[in-house]
Formats: sequence, structure tokens, C-alpha cells
Amino acid sequence: MSKENTDKKMFERYEFRNIHMEEISQAAEIEKICFPPNEACTYKHMEERIKKARELFLVAVDRDTGKIVGFLNGLATNREHLTDDFFEDADVHEADGRNIMLLGLDVLPEYRCQGLARELMRQYLEREKQKGRKRVVLTCLPDKVRMYEKFGFEDHGIGESVWGGEAWYEMSIILNE
Repeated sequence: MSKENTDKKMFERYEFRNIHMEEISQAAEIEKICFPPNEACTYKHMEERIKKARELFLVAVDRDTGKIVGFLNGLATNREHLTDDFFEDADVHEADGRNIMLLGLDVLPEYRCQGLARELMRQYLEREKQKGRKRVVLTCLPDKVRMYEKFGFEDHGIGESVWGGEAWYEMSIILNE
């Protein structure tokens, strides 16, 4: 199947858009499914992020069910590195910040291995590039480094974050010089 046909099928099956305020519970539940308790964002923190930076939540909605099946979210900042305060304090969001700190890529298990995470990332990066953002930074565990490298991110080794008691690799991608 050609890339064009794959892309067409992706858009036929899913709607990609910003999150709606009434979808906070859905997002918080997906987060609990996708991350272990020590790493998952709480309902309270999810609500604060959505209220502060709803435009930085890109969701994939299954057109058949009308439910969110995956999302990508972040906060804008002028800071260069992702630290744990981004996970807990939405007030660090600077709407006109030149960088985006990605805080989660969530795809429900039954929707994985179909290119959905790749498409969410592709759209998110393109959207933020068009807004003039400089770079996107994320942290991940060692088993996800290769996946993010395939998305175009550069591995910078172990970063500053110790969120959830883990050692996280910091990765980034340049959108605009």
C-alpha cells in the first residue's frame, strides 16, 4: 500500500484536532492506561494542562466510536531542558515560548502498531513548526529511544528529569533555526 493510501486511510479512520474541555476525563483515563501509576499524569494535572494549553493537545478520535484513542500534549517555554516541574505545574507554560516540552504521547493499546503515534507526532511537529517554534523536547525510557529517533529526534543521553523515580533520556528535534 502506498504512503498516500496509508495517509488517506488514517484520515478516514481518525479525526485529528485539539482536545475539548469536556474530554479531560477521557484523557486522564487514557493516561492511566498508557503509563504506570508512578509516571501517569493525575486528573488534576491533566485538567490544569488542558485549561492552560489546550492548543498543545492534539488528539486522535476514532470516527466510528467518537472516542479519543490517542493524544500528544506539551507546554510551551523558553527553557531548553525538560525538568520535572513541567509534569506538575501547568503555570510554567509560556504561551509564546519558543520551545515545546512534550509531556506525553498516549495511544491506547488496541490502537498501537498502526502508525497512529507516528501520525500524531508528524502533525504535532508540523503544526508547531508553522507557529514558529524552535524546538521540541521530550523525555523517554531507554526502550522508546529508537522509536523517537525514527521520528527525527536526537538522543542527548540521560536528562535532568527523575519523574516517577526513573532515569529519562532527553531527546529533541529542531523545527526552526
